[in-house]
Amino acid sequence: MILATINPSGEAELRRLLASMNHEPGLLDPLNALVPFGQFDRLHFARILILDDQTLNDITVYDLPRVDYPTYLAILGDCDGPSDELLAEMVERAGDGLRRIFALCDGYTPDIDLLTWIKANNVSPAANYVNWIGRTVRQVGEEETLRQALEKFLQENSVSLRPMQPRQVRDVLKKFVATEEQSGRIILTPPEPTPLGWQLCNLLHLVGMPILLLIVSPLLLLALPFFLFQLRRCERSDPEIAPRVDPAHANLLSSLEDHGVTNQFSAMGSIKPGLFRRLTIILVLEAIDYTARHIFNRGRLARVTTIQFARWVFLDGKKRVIFASNYDGSLESYMDDFINKVSFGLNIVFSNGIGYPRTRWLLLDGAKDEQTFKDYLRRHQMPTQAWYNAYPGLTALDRRRNALIREGLEKSWMTDSEIQEWLRLF
Repeated sequence: MILATINPSGEAELRRLLASMNHEPGLLDPLNALVPFGQFDRLHFARILILDDQTLNDITVYDLPRVDYPTYLAILGDCDGPSDELLAEMVERAGDGLRRIFALCDGYTPDIDLLTWIKANNVSPAANYVNWIGRTVRQVGEEETLRQALEKFLQENSVSLRPMQPRQVRDVLKKFVATEEQSGRIILTPPEPTPLGWQLCNLLHLVGMPILLLIVSPLLLLALPFFLFQLRRCERSDPEIAPRVDPAHANLLSSLEDHGVTNQFSAMGSIKPGLFRRLTIILVLEAIDYTARHIFNRGRLARVTTIQFARWVFLDGKKRVIFASNYDGSLESYMDDFINKVSFGLNIVFSNGIGYPRTRWLLLDGAKDEQTFKDYLRRHQMPTQAWYNAYPGLTALDRRRNALIREGLEKSWMTDSEIQEWLRLF
């Protein structure tokens, strides 16, 4: 995530530039002349958006003065491999377009090395979620091509295949794929080995965090009663701010959504004032980042399977947070999915934000007040100026199905029941 402060005098021109990247609102030209995201074959999703928080006045309910934060430009990307490699490739291929964009931001001048400046403005997430860690853009594309070829073959040869036993059908499909691979019409690239350094760091993080938690657990137990007391004290006194969404704002957001089966979501808000709430959200996002990295990294975030990528990022000295996700389905179904399955998770995170529906003991109520929660979320949502999806039309479940199809072809042995289940994927 590259974050830059927009020069107020250049904001109108910046909005015009970013709008030129789209065929129409919500539909990016992946090969646009400014930043052709479609040229980067390791980029899953990307977005460019102007962080214009329309809820800054909400902080005045705490008798605090409104803070006029700068308006930011954010460029976010979810990529395979080290982000530094992608940034270098973007500078090489889209340097001129990026310079035109950043020239309208504070701190960038033509004499500055672009790559150095971008890296200096790169902001790490407080928590990051990847639907399936290790699944690359190349893998997704190759496995979708494989599925389409197999389904076409099955349709064209349905009469001859129908009398066969499942194992015979699989053998025929394997021979077909082998022939197609020889001709180059199907390519199934072996996965690249995970760098040893990454594996070691990941293992250290996996083991180190529980050990650290165990060491400090006596202190945490002592602090727990004080935490619960302060929590309920805050929950009883925190004001709730969730008026109905402005229709013009809702219509603008709707115009950018549902152009395909996958959508983007970007929301921003202020953390409730005080050290208690700030420490709570820091610890909560640390826990989310750990579980997303080591537990919920194979197709689901808790019980939710529709999120492809998501991140939470602190801004302005941890006084504000931006949440950005890429999800399958409509926003209404996305919110319902969370409310019905993991409302407690929504409460744990977002109840630390100003205006959230009132909770009890951090877990209860909150998002269960469905309409109030939806109004809260929609009010904090921001329009995305440009959004890129490397595989439009493919949901997270589609990609999982395609991976299973490939696995079924490459397995050396499968039982008859396993083959039957595998054939049902088509």
